[in-house]
Order: sequence, then structure tokens, then C-alpha cells
Amino acid sequence: MRNEKSTEDVALGIRRRVFEHVMRNNGGYLSQACSAAEQLAWLYNEELKLGEPTLPMIPEPFWGVPSPSNPDYHTGAGYNGPSAPQFDRLFIAPAHYALVAYATLIEVGRMAPEGLEMFNKDGSSVEMIGAEHSPGMEVHNGTLGIGLSTASGLAYGRRLRGEPGRTWVFMSDGEIQEGQTWEAVQACSHHGIDNVMAIMDVNSQQCDGAMSSVLDVGDIRSKFINFGAACIEINGHDLSAIRDAVKEPHAGKPLVILARSNPFHTMSVLKERFPRLHYVRFTSQEERARFNRSIAADLGVDPVNYPN
Repeated sequence: MRNEKSTEDVALGIRRRVFEHVMRNNGGYLSQACSAAEQLAWLYNEELKLGEPTLPMIPEPFWGVPSPSNPDYHTGAGYNGPSAPQFDRLFIAPAHYALVAYATLIEVGRMAPEGLEMFNKDGSSVEMIGAEHSPGMEVHNGTLGIGLSTASGLAYGRRLRGEPGRTWVFMSDGEIQEGQTWEAVQACSHHGIDNVMAIMDVNSQQCDGAMSSVLDVGDIRSKFINFGAACIEINGHDLSAIRDAVKEPHAGKPLVILARSNPFHTMSVLKERFPRLHYVRFTSQEERARFNRSIAADLGVDPVNYPN
């Protein structure tokens, strides 16, 4: 399926939905919408070849874990369509980007807006930290460096079966502090797994502050190349650059797109919190109101009406 909205409008819609949700709930993952909206909008609205969703537009409650007594168990990947050989697969590696991922599904018509009303509620499948049963998710990841490994293993299997569909993974730069990420790149290079592709939101900040203050990772692009990947570095808010990056030759190698991004792009008031932007919780009603007015002006919408 293809959405009639432009990718630019999808990115703006993602930010507006995340902003509204965060204001109504007195906190949330604002910065991830700032940095990653163009990347996820591009994936879903242009790049990924996906079938029609196979799950209800309004997400069902959590249906339990896989077991012999739960034969109808399914993951949340049905919002990306069927896992048929001709279709692409997508893994959201940083599970704390779930709010942004859900907003993306809504903007491209794969999930109903009512889904966000279920966010982080008891018994809901719309988890705050995305799990394998959450909309758009297929496995549980988190920023633990396992996303690229998972995608690489699936891509290898798909290649062995002769499936034409690609395997994509959306990553965050905190994952490169984990050794498993580099093991995955080496394995892909060794086995010539070039049907796995990754775009990484390089916003240079993580839950404990700026990346450079927690564990400086140096020249990321050179490291990926030295470990055997094809790697290109771009402006993560420039859709033309993203579109060109995916054309980078990578025969016999995984492709990694480093999308350098701004963690307060389109929400300038967040500069006040930099680099402690992982989860924004307002310190007072005055601050909440001020952020509401400022971000609404930046995004071209009315301030959000929220309960006191």
C-alpha cells in the first residue's frame, strides 16, 4: 500500500502526534520524534515494499505469550503486512522509539489514531517500550545492540530460501557501544549478506546524556567500513540525501546509512534540556505550558488542551 501524503507531511504529522501525546501525558519521547521523523516517514512512505496490514486498525489487547495453549499468538508485524517472500521486513531496534513508530503507522494509514490512546495502559499491546506483540514490532529489541543481529540472521535465511524481499533495520547510535553490533557487521561481510540494510538515527545522545560523555565512539563511518559494511553518512533531515543514500553500491556487503540528526529539530525549546533528552518529564505546570506554546508554534499547530 502507498499513502497519498507526501513524506514531508508524514514527518510533520509524526511530530505533531508525538507532541500532542507528550503534552497530554505530561512527558514522553519528544526528542526521538525530532531526530527520526524523516527517516521513519521515508521508510514507510517510500522505501519499504509492504503488503496490506493483516491486523485490526485498532490494536487488540495483549494476547499472551506463545504457548501450546495460545495457538493464535502473533507478533505486531502484521501492521507491516504479511511476511511473504516478495515483501520487505523491518526491525525497529531501539524499542524506546515505539511512540514515534506508532505515530508513523497512523500517519501512513496502517493503524488507527485510537491506538495511541492505548499507549502504556495496563493490558495493552501498545507498549511504551515496544515488544514483539506491539504494533509494527516483530521481535523485542531495545537499544541492546541485538537489532542488527536479528535482521542479519533473517536476511541470511531469506537469501538461502531465494526470497527477493529485503530486510531493513532502523537503529540508534547508542547501539554501536555494544559489541554485538560489530559482530553482526562482520558476519554479514563474511557471508556476503547484502540484503540487509540499516538506517541509523545518529543524534549523539542517549539515556545518560551525550554520547561523547558516556562512551565516545569516534569515527563511526570508518569503523563500519573497516568491519566490512558499505556505509554512507548524510543529513538525517534531508530527504533527498536519504533517497540518494539507499542507492549506494553494496554488493556482498550490508548497507548502513548514518543519518546525522538534531535531537531538537523543529522543537527548539528542547535545547534547554540538552543533552538530557531521552525522556522529557516536565518539572512544573509552568514549564509544561511554556513548552506547549513553544512547540506548537514551531510545528504550526494550536497548543494542546490537556488536563491539569
